Amino acid sequence: MDALEVGRVRVKLGLFVADVFASVPRKDQRAKSDCYLRGLMLDGRRKSVQAMAARLPDGNEQNLQQFVNQSTWDPVPVQRRICERMLPLIDPVAWVIDDVSVPKDGRMSVAVAPQYCGALGKQANCQVAVSIHAATDTASCPLQWRLFLPEEWASDTARRTTTRIPPGVTHREKWRLALDMLDTLAGWNMSPPVVVADAAYGTNTHLRAALADRKLAYVLAIRADVTAHPFDAEPSAPARNGPTGCRPQPRYRHRAPSVAALATGLGQEAFTTVTWRNGSRGKLRSRFAAVRVRPAGKAVERPVKAAASAGQGWWDGVLPDCWLLAEWPEDAETPTGYWLSSLPADTPIADLVHLAKIRWRIEHDYRELKHGLGLDHFEGRSWPGWHHHVTLVTAAHAFLTEQRLAPKAPTPVSPSTKSSTLSRTS
Repeated sequence: MDALEVGRVRVKLGLFVADVFASVPRKDQRAKSDCYLRGLMLDGRRKSVQAMAARLPDGNEQNLQQFVNQSTWDPVPVQRRICERMLPLIDPVAWVIDDVSVPKDGRMSVAVAPQYCGALGKQANCQVAVSIHAATDTASCPLQWRLFLPEEWASDTARRTTTRIPPGVTHREKWRLALDMLDTLAGWNMSPPVVVADAAYGTNTHLRAALADRKLAYVLAIRADVTAHPFDAEPSAPARNGPTGCRPQPRYRHRAPSVAALATGLGQEAFTTVTWRNGSRGKLRSRFAAVRVRPAGKAVERPVKAAASAGQGWWDGVLPDCWLLAEWPEDAETPTGYWLSSLPADTPIADLVHLAKIRWRIEHDYRELKHGLGLDHFEGRSWPGWHHHVTLVTAAHAFLTEQRLAPKAPTPVSPSTKSSTLSRTS
């Protein structure tokens, strides 16, 4: 936005800030949040505090630095209020788990470490944050963020002290951070219609089991080597052994094939063309098949056996079933994509495909958050500073989303206004 556009929305932004930052105790801090949000939305290549302060007529670099890096205001109530405003507005079809990386030089910025950096497509020194977004085809917004703390930071007392990492924060895998965020949102009485994630998360059996335990439906991408039994596969029931007549656990007669083998075995004739949305170059379509399967493997079967031994009945060897969705484009020699879904058995394949492909919207979010609103331009090093900055960026994104989704008031000379007025009076 240029300065004129920002000026036009000053009143609306002031009302937004008064509501979203109402938990911030001091009036001067709320005023700085208004200033910071304008700095993020204003045109400019860099959205560091120094650069924003130079562009704003009321910008004060020292004040903004203190507000984002040293102030003790709690970002959590602000995040909750953003969710309370945005979820009814967007009315999402899914919540999407994803992560974003920010390349960093040096080793003193909080949680920075050599790790896979998606922004560069290789191992590099960077920060990684896990996020959950509410999404439809027309709008989306971040609901929660967690900064991933690499293992090397868990016991590095010097760097933890310097960057002010809270004592209770330690290394947690990204999929556990995603569950933490879902639990936080559940504590705010917010629950997803469906959880969607890429194969980095969906292939993890423990995540799928945890979502099932929470009774959360999912459509999760998986790797081709994930194994599953066909839906109609029946486990064998071995005879009782020895004089005590102990009955061993049932087992499937054949080793579970990979989902790639199952999908290929269906044959191309089982795949049908599905269109999931209109893209910038026309309708997006490909060929898909959906079949019921029983995901397999030790990580799947052990919890089922454990539940049986805990008094929930003898396990009959039949694994829970779910959808396997596979994509086989016309110009491909073999299937190219796979998803597992816990949605009901009567779910139309078009709905499965639409949800499997909804992640594109989050890439749109990240582009706006990073390139337009300066998510990755933060130059502070501390844990509180990072969380303040990401909350303020989320607030700026939420405000802009609200403005985009607000009904446009037609002008008196608009032909559409005249026609709608006539239709109401006729």
